[in-house]
Amino acid sequence: MSKIGTIDVGDFPLLLAPMEDVSDPPFRALCKEQGADVVFTEFISSEGLIRDAAKSVMKLDIYEKERPVGIQIFGANLESMLQSVEIVEASGPDIIDINFGCPVKKVVSKGAGAGILKDIDLMVSLTEAMVKHTKLPITVKTRLGWDENSIKIVEVAERLQDVGCKAISIHGRTRAQMYKGNANWAPIAEVKNNPRMHIPVFGNGDVDTPERAMEMRDTYGLDGAMIGRASIGYPWFFREVKHFFATGNHLAPPTMVERVDAARRHLQMAIDWKGEKLGVFETRRHYTNYFKGIPNFKEYRTKMVTSDDAASVFAVFEEALEQFHDFQFA
Repeated sequence: MSKIGTIDVGDFPLLLAPMEDVSDPPFRALCKEQGADVVFTEFISSEGLIRDAAKSVMKLDIYEKERPVGIQIFGANLESMLQSVEIVEASGPDIIDINFGCPVKKVVSKGAGAGILKDIDLMVSLTEAMVKHTKLPITVKTRLGWDENSIKIVEVAERLQDVGCKAISIHGRTRAQMYKGNANWAPIAEVKNNPRMHIPVFGNGDVDTPERAMEMRDTYGLDGAMIGRASIGYPWFFREVKHFFATGNHLAPPTMVERVDAARRHLQMAIDWKGEKLGVFETRRHYTNYFKGIPNFKEYRTKMVTSDDAASVFAVFEEALEQFHDFQFA
């Protein structure tokens, strides 16, 4: 049984990764229903929180049905990070996660996200200060290192644990790799096999089939899998992994009725949460995967991602359901 602080997260939990413009409350709700054990918010700028920037503050919205839920923040300035911890605490999350892994240039150029991998001492001292500043468990998400010549993740993880970090999620790529090439899980297993480590070590990167999740558990011996891209527009991935673990068999993929129902609910929740314009716009990226594998579906998908008003998108869902109601997904 893995624990993050005092929170039981089960045997080999499946965690929804924090993803910008993806892991918002509507999507987290769908993933939770389908078996995600822990969900994380989109990453939130500490500077944005302090300035009370509307977009950053909105990302603090969490709901009871999501628990346990972690709010993820990023930044490289100690004062700002400590102030943002206080703001985050007021939202009542179960976990505060620090992003030391985002490879995007606008984040890295400020020394935040994966940028901090160039300054491990700062990474450790920031974590320690935040641990001391809150009663909530602090966790960290990071990468193997800045590039392949600077991978010191075993030492880094141990130092983070020593200053009070309660769990670590490691993406099996360096910052230099961005999202290219294959994730390397061997160094994550080295972290887990370090006899001094006693906090949960979660793996991230390329968990895109139930078999890969099982490999992460059984071959690499990790404590859980953090799932990102495989879940976009496909919240059923979590239940498929759990079914595979329990039975050794693949669960039948969701039917067209289930897919349209999820897309419809997703869009409605997004509109309720952020208004029609943003709700319609930000849900678009999920439609490709919701309806992946249907031949001759292009005209419907095009309408879904180009319609600006909700009524038109809902109408396309109904048309698609009528046309492909009995389609058998492989």
